[in-house]
Amino acid sequence: MDLSTILLVVGFIVDFAIRVIAIIVVPRNRRPTSGMAWLLAIFLIPYFGFLLFLLIGYRTLPKRRVEMQAEINQFILDSTAGMERVQRDHPWPAWLESVVELNRNLGSMPLVGDNRARLHGHYEETFAAMVTDIDKAKKYVHVEFYILSLDPTTTPFFDALENAVKRGVTVRVLMDHVQSMRKPGFKQTKKRLTDSGVFWELMLPVQPFKGKWQRPDLRNHRKLLIVDGRIGFMGSQNVIDRTYNMKSNIRRGLKWKDLMVRLEGPIVSGLNAIFITDWYSETNELLTRDIEPVHPEDVSDSIDCQVVPSGPGFEGENNLRLFLALLYYAQERIVITSPYFVPDESIMYAVTTAVQRGLHVELFVSEIGDQALVYHAQRSYYEELLRAGVKIYMYKAPYVLHAKHFTIDDDVAVIGSSNMDMRSFSLNFEVSLMVRGASFVRALREVEDGYRADSRELTLDEWMKQPLRSTILDNLARLTSAVQ
Repeated sequence: MDLSTILLVVGFIVDFAIRVIAIIVVPRNRRPTSGMAWLLAIFLIPYFGFLLFLLIGYRTLPKRRVEMQAEINQFILDSTAGMERVQRDHPWPAWLESVVELNRNLGSMPLVGDNRARLHGHYEETFAAMVTDIDKAKKYVHVEFYILSLDPTTTPFFDALENAVKRGVTVRVLMDHVQSMRKPGFKQTKKRLTDSGVFWELMLPVQPFKGKWQRPDLRNHRKLLIVDGRIGFMGSQNVIDRTYNMKSNIRRGLKWKDLMVRLEGPIVSGLNAIFITDWYSETNELLTRDIEPVHPEDVSDSIDCQVVPSGPGFEGENNLRLFLALLYYAQERIVITSPYFVPDESIMYAVTTAVQRGLHVELFVSEIGDQALVYHAQRSYYEELLRAGVKIYMYKAPYVLHAKHFTIDDDVAVIGSSNMDMRSFSLNFEVSLMVRGASFVRALREVEDGYRADSRELTLDEWMKQPLRSTILDNLARLTSAVQ
């Protein structure tokens, strides 16, 4: 037997072994759609597909990080006992109590009352509001953003952090390693933080030579600012210019449209607990002080809020379970805003079933996309949604509608960092805020009205005129979105 024959036989045996092992290993504890997508990749391109699966085919964190998440969950439970202070002065929806219990069991956070909220939907004005509150800090400022970048738009934010340090305020900053690194000026950003005396850390760093490694495409997608435990910001906006300083975005004229919420009241301690969790995970330093809830002096027209963290550190997909519960409990109206709407089967069933139950359902998405694969994967769901009766509004170019929120009837709303896509459900660390309060829902309805005025409604007739090449691209992208 010559060498070429031996290599051919060995290659056949290895190829066959990969396929058999894949059938045994890949589907275990994995969604059927995800399992089928991985098997398809491995069977069509055995060696590359197998190596890719070894690199990103698992979604668990290192054992120590999972243990730390369990520790911090217990800390949250212990430190938030009795925080509820919810006044049932207005009738609750009959189903809300069970959703509150679901969130408490999943993410350890209670529903708390006596909160106030203000929405900020103008990009530069949001930065100005955050700077104003940082300038009033007396004890500490906690900053956690998916992307943190020094540029002309964000310079006042960095100036405010530096000035806070000069006043004796402790400033801690967390930023996602991979995403912040991919933006222009990463070295200058780090240098500015260091020179300012800020304590800063990278989240989920991919630094194998420093012993810091996990699945490299796991990301911390949260956006949080906490000032003295009194004031908190959370939502969709990153600390970067609204063009994201990318040449391709500037060339296309793309600008991001976001929504943040400014919070006062005991719920800010919940946001701070999320920061404490992530700081502990990255530094092994557990910040236990300044966790006591702060109540604003004037709590007229207060709202009830519950923080819902999610991510690979939790056993369940907390945000997905919350979203499903609310979609099925809705009785009249659902309005969803999601820049990257790439749902799994459960979300699609919940949304289309809502229409079949007689509910009015709207979805706001962008007319254009900044990420080709996600953009085309999202489009692959439009026909099914339109045929079901969902009204799709496309926010007009050149703006990328990046806000992430939805409203249920006139009672409940959710706002945060989480998209309605499989990455946000399974791979990203996210934070969502569930709010019960008619005033807050009304405020979000006004935001939705603004989106509608700046959007065009997509009809089924228009969609069915899409060229064949677009349909092929959409379907191929949909297949890749299931590979997790």
